[in-house]
Amino acid sequence: MKIMRRYFLLCMLVVFSLGVYAQQILDRIVAVVDREIITESELNFRVMQYALQNKLDPTDQALKHQILDQLIADKLVLAQAVEDSIVVTDEEVTRQLDDNINRLIANYGTEQRVEELYGMPVNRIKREIRDDIKKQMLSQRLQQKKFGEITVSPHEIEEFVQVLKDSLPMVPQQVVLSQIFISSKPSDTTRMHARAKAQLLLDSLKKGADFQDMAKLYSQDGSARYGGDLGWAKRGSFVKEFEEAAFGLHDGQISNLVETQFGFHIIQLVERKGEAVHTRHILIKVERTAADDDSIKAKLIGIRSKILAGEKFADCARQFSEDEDSKSFGGDIGEVLLDQLTADFRQAISTLGPGEISQPIPLTLTSATKGYAIILVRETIPEHRMNIQSDYKRLEHQALLYKQSKLFERWIEELKKSISWENRL
Repeated sequence: MKIMRRYFLLCMLVVFSLGVYAQQILDRIVAVVDREIITESELNFRVMQYALQNKLDPTDQALKHQILDQLIADKLVLAQAVEDSIVVTDEEVTRQLDDNINRLIANYGTEQRVEELYGMPVNRIKREIRDDIKKQMLSQRLQQKKFGEITVSPHEIEEFVQVLKDSLPMVPQQVVLSQIFISSKPSDTTRMHARAKAQLLLDSLKKGADFQDMAKLYSQDGSARYGGDLGWAKRGSFVKEFEEAAFGLHDGQISNLVETQFGFHIIQLVERKGEAVHTRHILIKVERTAADDDSIKAKLIGIRSKILAGEKFADCARQFSEDEDSKSFGGDIGEVLLDQLTADFRQAISTLGPGEISQPIPLTLTSATKGYAIILVRETIPEHRMNIQSDYKRLEHQALLYKQSKLFERWIEELKKSISWENRL
């Protein structure tokens, strides 16, 4: 799952940057696959990005042809996904889009910084890349359907190890961990304060205040500098609550308060054309306070005291943890490479020995799920050369990826026989 998330974030950056670049030059088409085209700017950008990441020469023509082959393969998979009627819902695309944007904001620090880099509000960025994200998800879903059930036998794993026996890598130091996680969320009091603030703004608008001026002064998202203007958007572009309210308005009408996962919105419908709307909004976020976080840390300290007094960590994790991926396993998150942990996380557990539990530490599960956790160090595993005795699961995963890649290559050759394509490079 983490690999897929990183893949979607990378693709989002590639696609959007290409869109901006393509506005500046008239592209030459270097390949056509079914109804999709691959432009020279798209190819050059992907070559440059791959070369920088892997310290290669971006002018290498062999590398350019290799990257073009990969892009053609991507388009072939997309064409087959459409042919097979693979479905991705608007809600799934919206969730993926939101997750990618949140990761961008986390990488660059603030939403404003992202908007400065791309020269447009976040909501417009989403609309610009939405169709490409959907295409990527269709391709991924077809690949999951075709290869997701592939397994490797113990014999295949042993064969894989024999092939690599002279080049098996070193495995850095690892720790085996369990956690009890509680997410940070605003209290009811905080939520009511945000609602009251939004209501005051709505009252002012009803008395004749200018919507754009109010948005510039008080809205708490990137569209504020544009007077809250979100531009044109088709149905399916917004979260459900916002969309239902927007499409229920008449031209020029202002909504009542609309609560979504982002906070409280006041929406103005500028104009509607069929299944597309041009809206403005004012957003008042429901932001957690230091007191909200203190209450979570106090709860975790209380849970930690119960465990130190004799209760089992696993039982407390099943009862109290809010991490759905680990709570049913007693908080077990398995082996983790020490050098893949954040600096703060490493520091928090660096002095702990096997069987010891940390104090509450900040933890981010996903871009939208943050909170605090107490961590149990169950075991430490020193650095060692990968071997089938100690690293069977890791080798199993690598052998599976190898097998899937070989099957994928054969599949692409089959698709090339049934789907029209042309390499013009």
